[in-house]
Amino acid sequence: MEIKDSVALVTGGNRGIGEAFVRAFLAAGAAKVYVGARDVANARHLVDEDPRVVAVQLDVSKPEQIEAAAAQCQDVSILVNNAGLFAMQTLLKAPDLSAARAEMEVNYFGPLAMCRAFAPILGRHRESAIANVLSAGGIVAVPGMGGYSPSKFAGRAMSTCLRAELAGQNTSVTALIVGSVDTRMASHVEGFKETPATIAEAGLKAIRKGATEVDTDFMAIDVRANLARDPAGFELQMRRSLSGERVTTGR
Repeated sequence: MEIKDSVALVTGGNRGIGEAFVRAFLAAGAAKVYVGARDVANARHLVDEDPRVVAVQLDVSKPEQIEAAAAQCQDVSILVNNAGLFAMQTLLKAPDLSAARAEMEVNYFGPLAMCRAFAPILGRHRESAIANVLSAGGIVAVPGMGGYSPSKFAGRAMSTCLRAELAGQNTSVTALIVGSVDTRMASHVEGFKETPATIAEAGLKAIRKGATEVDTDFMAIDVRANLARDPAGFELQMRRSLSGERVTTGR
């Protein structure tokens, strides 16, 4: 997949990892980058910096906004599903199911709806790509991350299913496994955190290669290695998040 002269859409593109993707696409020579944001005013700084940036009102939990975005962005060749929600609740101690439902809505159903809406648009190109920004919490269950971790497992399985369905139109689907990153979502996390730019760089490299699944940073690589080495022991280690110890697999 060629990045130069491509047209990308990045959900949650106004800050954090999403903003880093926007800047990486521009630096790589993309012809246009749509910045999906719940409030387009929050993407104004990017629009003002580069005429190739177009802000789009897009809350991935609202089907009518996804439909409107697909109608507006008819030239997209690369879709980056980056928007995410971490409600910081556990499954049983949360007062009700609203947090888990919201996490599943934003982290799974939203990206799925985006893929369904944009698949016909992507299919018009000789080659196209989808990159789903997931989490190391999607390859190992993290009890302290409530509905977030299960939603990322679902996103990973979705990526595999869509990859099969979209192969015939030459649309690659990449699952990006992200560890601990210096973003607002991970502000509660202590210790070393990767820069959003590191994740975006790994993401563009994966898109170029048409990779199926990529660990984008040291934390993600370390989580996968520990999981392969001692699954039962690593499961026990993840229980520490329930006692207030560091949670290190969120982005």
